[in-house]
Amino acid sequence: MELSSLRKKPHLSASAIGDYVECGLLYKFGRIDKLKIDGKSDALEFGSVIHKVLEEYYREKMVGTKMSIKDIHESFETNWHKAAKDRDDIQYTKGRTFKSVLMEGKDLLTVWFNKLPDDNFNILGIEEAFSFTLPGISHPIIGAMDLIEEDDAGTIIITDFKTSSRAYSADEVDNNQQLTIYQMAGKAKGFSDFEILLKFDCLIKTKTPKFEQYYSIRTDTDETRMVRKAQAVWRGIKQGVFVPNDTSWKCNNCFYKKPCDDWLEGRIS
Repeated sequence: MELSSLRKKPHLSASAIGDYVECGLLYKFGRIDKLKIDGKSDALEFGSVIHKVLEEYYREKMVGTKMSIKDIHESFETNWHKAAKDRDDIQYTKGRTFKSVLMEGKDLLTVWFNKLPDDNFNILGIEEAFSFTLPGISHPIIGAMDLIEEDDAGTIIITDFKTSSRAYSADEVDNNQQLTIYQMAGKAKGFSDFEILLKFDCLIKTKTPKFEQYYSIRTDTDETRMVRKAQAVWRGIKQGVFVPNDTSWKCNNCFYKKPCDDWLEGRIS
């Protein structure tokens, strides 16, 4: 089943669990009240377009075709125009414009292309949707794994594509709950008897663009901790507990800042 179809039914996801833990009010406004936001950040649109280009690259690789850097640049330009041209709802960070982001994307993809290892991994899935259940949670956990590969030793490698303004620390990668859920999803899809490696392919938007691959593994204990957290989140949602976190570093750029202020100051309930 496609992810778009899975999203039409009640569900949880790694991002939903993350939103609730980060700020219960963010979860409520976005996923229960479904408040309309005034715009989208350029970073969010940029990340989506980069994702589409990488998806296209691996779909071509899957059928034995390797895209050239020229093909990749053309794909990014086409997708960026479709996503952002003449849109007045995209909120660009100071100093960034439609054209500057277009050039940034090409530069970043050049670094990615030149540094990407030339491997012969067998591609098993691209944008592989998943849905599985956990004890005590009536809604399924859904999502999509960007890339699933098998290396020469039979190890399953599950990759998530990321764009970031900075490099990740080892702790951030090893404690990332999205990767934990990806491993659980991989097992639910039939890979429970395989060794599983988890990986971020991270395109880093620093002044000098970078591309880094971060590998990680998860233990049974990591999975148990994730299940317990998801169950606690589910209990909170069912009981209508949505604790605001107005000290988060994300507050300044949150699209729900006004309704959050209204809620905290008693103007809405």
